[in-house]
Amino acid sequence: TVRGVAMNPVDHPHGGGEGRGKGNHPQSPWGQPAKGYKTRHNKRTDRLIVRRRELK
Repeated sequence: TVRGVAMNPVDHPHGGGEGRGKGNHPQSPWGQPAKGYKTRHNKRTDRLIVRRRELK
C-alpha cells in the first residue's frame, strides 16, 4: 500500500505537487470521495420524500 500523496498526479487525485503539496479532500484513486462522504443511497425513504422542505 502506498499513500496517494506519494504518487504522481496521473496515479492518484492526491498525487503531485512541489515538495509536500497541499492537502485535498480524502478520495479514492478513482476520485470517489472517501472518509465520511455518503456514497450510498437510501432506497426506503425515497418514495416518502415528495418535495423538499422550503426555508421560511
